[in-house]
Amino acid sequence: MKTERISTRVLVVDDEESQRTALASMIALWGYAVETAADGQEALDKLASFPAHVIVTDLNMPRMTGQELLEHLKDQSGAPATIVQTAFGNLETSVSLIHDLGAFWFLEKPVQSQALRLLIERAAAHGRLAEHAEQLERQLSYHGVLGEMVGGSPKMQAVFALIQQVAPSRAAVLITGESGTGKELAARAIHTLSPRRGGPFVAINCAALPDTLIESELFGHEKGAFTGALDRRAGCFELAQNGTVLLDEIGDMPIGTQAKLLRVLEDGRVRRLGGKNEIQLDVRVIASTNTPLEATIREGKFREDLFYRLNVFPVPLPPLREHMEDIPSLLSTLLEDMNHKHGTRVTDAAPAVTDALHAYTWPGNVRELRNVIERAAIIAGEGTIRTEHLPPGFGATPGAMAAAAHASAGAAASAGNGDELRLPVGSTIEQAERALIEITLEHTRNNKTRAAEILGISQKTLFNKLREYGANGGSTS
Repeated sequence: MKTERISTRVLVVDDEESQRTALASMIALWGYAVETAADGQEALDKLASFPAHVIVTDLNMPRMTGQELLEHLKDQSGAPATIVQTAFGNLETSVSLIHDLGAFWFLEKPVQSQALRLLIERAAAHGRLAEHAEQLERQLSYHGVLGEMVGGSPKMQAVFALIQQVAPSRAAVLITGESGTGKELAARAIHTLSPRRGGPFVAINCAALPDTLIESELFGHEKGAFTGALDRRAGCFELAQNGTVLLDEIGDMPIGTQAKLLRVLEDGRVRRLGGKNEIQLDVRVIASTNTPLEATIREGKFREDLFYRLNVFPVPLPPLREHMEDIPSLLSTLLEDMNHKHGTRVTDAAPAVTDALHAYTWPGNVRELRNVIERAAIIAGEGTIRTEHLPPGFGATPGAMAAAAHASAGAAASAGNGDELRLPVGSTIEQAERALIEITLEHTRNNKTRAAEILGISQKTLFNKLREYGANGGSTS
């Protein structure tokens, strides 16, 4: 906190020298960098060499008043947050300054030191958040970047536009898209660009939790509410108070829990399991899913009324195969991330590698691209990523892939050296998925937890797939 204060600059503006000096001395003792000005005009001149984060200004001054100073600052990008000092009788004027000219707040004279100290802290924090949001918007406008999302293609720019439109509101958002398209990144960008950016962002994966625990994770529980409830625990809605909660993979939420969630969303209150009192909520809700909820509704697995409550503002994310022109910018960003994460010094990728990346269809989308680049960066270590750094068989020509497939003709799928999967031409997606799960289970010696991690799916999804295969006949052990 003290480091933040030292880097925060405060400009005190007052025509009375004794008042100006006393205020500046007091603010300096709190750890801020301070400069002074005798009126609004001098303040504008000082800002050129002392770009203040916060201005504390008197209202009535010669040459240029505090109100005229605010009028000059109003339309400037990144203008300092301004706290207005006002004498008794100017209260109505000060309130109008906040609404009309964007003053941060006002204080009546004589100024109470603790009130001023608190206001400066809040104004400085507000300025940092506004600066961060403006930086994100500049990235979006000029570099095709929004938070941790990257994309200059028309499809991604359309997504960024939707995020910017909905972020300032309180509306519920439903983010849809295939696995690996960046749904959580989109949710975080909405939170970061919203007025709630200073509050918590809490994400919960509805597919990763057993049915017996999901209500406790969502709503919390009191001590003794059920077997194993040894202590009181806040749920994700309580933890996200004044912030944002992301309900990831909402389509996998049990139907009974959906009814309770709907009531929380409608009433704006939550009651812990085993509790008697309701807790008032101020939480922005974002949900995401990789399966079309309309189909789930028709199957009777998802409540239609909950869907309409969540789908106030839909944000669909395109699969990577539909915006392949973003691969160069994604590659550049990922290499920078990997160098920072692993201490590598990879600079670029060979033309043959970029050709292979563009030729691939990316069923795992950006997440799969990230995994491929991470592996390649670790193996390369430094310099240029070459084709031999890519996963075995990646980027093979269609002819070579067909030859490999024909070599294993006659079987739906076969394991080569124990960790290699080959599929003949004509195999369906369902057959490929099942073969991949089976060979992964063989590789992990039927360790389902490890298999789910390797496959990039939740244990719940893996168990559901195994039950499905068992119902359709055949062994999955």
